[in-house]
Amino acid sequence: MFLKSRRDRVTPEAIGLRTYGTVRRVPGLRREELAQLAGVSPGYYARLEQGLAEAASEQVLDALARVLRLDEIERTHLHNLARQPARSGLAEPAEETPHPRVLALLASLDEATPAVVLGRRGDVLAWNRTGHALVAEHVPFDAPQRPGDRPSMPRMFFLDPLTRELYENWAELARAHVAYLRLTAGRFPTDARLARLIGELTMRCDAFATLWAAGEVADCTVGAMRLRHPTVGAAHVSYQVWLQPDSPDHRLEIYTPDDAPSADALRLITHQARAATTR
Repeated sequence: MFLKSRRDRVTPEAIGLRTYGTVRRVPGLRREELAQLAGVSPGYYARLEQGLAEAASEQVLDALARVLRLDEIERTHLHNLARQPARSGLAEPAEETPHPRVLALLASLDEATPAVVLGRRGDVLAWNRTGHALVAEHVPFDAPQRPGDRPSMPRMFFLDPLTRELYENWAELARAHVAYLRLTAGRFPTDARLARLIGELTMRCDAFATLWAAGEVADCTVGAMRLRHPTVGAAHVSYQVWLQPDSPDHRLEIYTPDDAPSADALRLITHQARAATTR
């Protein structure tokens, strides 16, 4: 699926391949064209694309990545996919626990900077009160402390009307969510909970299903959120992700204002969050 989607987006003209005016039935490269350019047999490439070939060498994968003009994240995803066994069964993963140093870093931010600790599937493992108030004030603050009740950011983003209404640039952020979930699925192909999450979102949200079928993959570490916050109104913030050496599957996501009105909005949220801790 991934190789086909990347093959479809590369036109012969883009790589200087002459087609002599022949009628083409595919939007991008044909299998045999890609195989020739990558230096492998058409039959082997066809089996590789269908997931039927033995594990490909790094040289073959790098050659395919070069022809398909994959970026570094897409190249990594291709290698992850190639390392998967042909029939990898699913397994229930252990409950995720944020590392004490991650929690200490979160606590050091106080309430001045909204922040959320996310697990590999986008479950909220912890957040400060400002982060909670910014992105999910309608969810109980203590929910991340109960593994069975942890908020799922992807599930809320695609299935919760209140969360969807929060984001003015929902369509842009939706692409980022799906691209990162696909990257994660390549890293953790046997994660049964991740598979169930993707299946649920595909079945219940047409927008997710369409984006998932596009096959995009990306590691989303920075971006902009245009919020219509129910308490403070419009707020334009940037998010950035701090990766955690002690638990590389987990991400500390922090939010900073993009302009003066947004800074005022975040200060109001911070004031309300601090007041909540004294009640």
